[in-house]
Amino acid sequence: MLEELLIHKPDDPIQYMINHLKQNNDDAPRICVLGPPASGKTTVAMWLCKHLDAIRISQETLLFKEILALTEEAKAYKERKEKIPNALWANLIQERLSNVDCIKQGWILEGFPENQEQAWMLQSSGIIPRHVVVLYASDTVLIERNSGKRLDPFTGEVYHTTFDWPSDPLVQQRLVKPEDLSEQEISKKLLKYHRNFPGVFQIYQKVLKSINADQPSMDVLSQVLTYVQTRHRSAAPFTPRILFCGPPGSGKSLQAALIAQKYGVVNICCGQLLKEAVADKTKLGELIKPYIDNGYPVPDNLVTKILAERLNALDCMTNGWVLYGFPRDIEQGEQLQKSHFIPNRVFFFNLPYESIMERLSQRRIDPVTGERYHTTFRPAPTPEIQARLRQNPRDKEENIEKRVETYYRNIKELEDFYEDAFHVNADQDPHVVFEFIESCIIKPLPCKKLKSL
Repeated sequence: MLEELLIHKPDDPIQYMINHLKQNNDDAPRICVLGPPASGKTTVAMWLCKHLDAIRISQETLLFKEILALTEEAKAYKERKEKIPNALWANLIQERLSNVDCIKQGWILEGFPENQEQAWMLQSSGIIPRHVVVLYASDTVLIERNSGKRLDPFTGEVYHTTFDWPSDPLVQQRLVKPEDLSEQEISKKLLKYHRNFPGVFQIYQKVLKSINADQPSMDVLSQVLTYVQTRHRSAAPFTPRILFCGPPGSGKSLQAALIAQKYGVVNICCGQLLKEAVADKTKLGELIKPYIDNGYPVPDNLVTKILAERLNALDCMTNGWVLYGFPRDIEQGEQLQKSHFIPNRVFFFNLPYESIMERLSQRRIDPVTGERYHTTFRPAPTPEIQARLRQNPRDKEENIEKRVETYYRNIKELEDFYEDAFHVNADQDPHVVFEFIESCIIKPLPCKKLKSL
């Protein structure tokens, strides 16, 4: 993040960092690795951290490798050989996970929660893992494993005298036997684990996967990685990020207005956004003004910057948005995706050429009131108004032909880019079109086939 600050030198560094975090932590891992003693939790957690570039957090790291406000209090319990209260553990974890590295890179929580009370405390603190991996093996196997367990005090990595002995002689020499490894102690720990685990399972069952630890380590790690890289389908309400694409005159602006009005999302017309930037005399507005004044296309990088500012605004982040007028080709679509603005509903409006001409070439505007009319569908109410109506030069037939030709020249690649998009027959009553769009938004379909009206 510091490197980005030095490169971009934003006017408001704090807001820049907030936006940076918002845009870059959506896919950060939030994983719990659980299991009985000697099941390989540490090995799996450390391997995941290296592979995913995430932060590993365990009871040992919280007590001996972190400098947190509550660390000394927790250590005091440990020194008195007293049990550390669940609430103190939960507060320690919450404090650690609120640090920037965990927010940015994600975290792997090893061996915690141990019981249902701890799990409830984590949830009440807003700590909710996306994936919970539970390793399992028979008690006989775990007791046997435990007797050969060895620890590298320098790296914290765990080895085994039979199954996983290091090849480096220096590492071999410094390995130590962990404390409390008698068969009696491990049996007590296993009994406690089996007593507490059902309560943890009840809380995390929808995001939990059990993996057999009694198999080659690479098979275990492969299965764990495959699971934590999957995305769970949520039944919770989502923040709408809706994109409308279609030829001129297909009704994108009307449908966007209807969606925004009913669902409270932010209605964003890219062309209008550029005009507002010029009118407000912003820095970017000054840069694009010559292009707009001379009727030239605004460069994609400037459009993307203006669009990114608007989509990063609080109302868009919280309420969602419906966007039209951008992207118009695959290059713009890729730029939008690189800026981390990925729509979760995309609609392509289909309208025959004759209908486009009929809708646009007969549009008129009243220069006095700004009211729009149509010579066929919405004629002027009085001869006086009819006499003063004017046609926008963009609505002349030769200009419409150019715009439509440009649209269809680029649209095939854009349709391939948004392969999960819905295709809408826009040549019918606007309310019928709206009902179809609304059904696709509130009832998301899991399949990837294109949907047609």
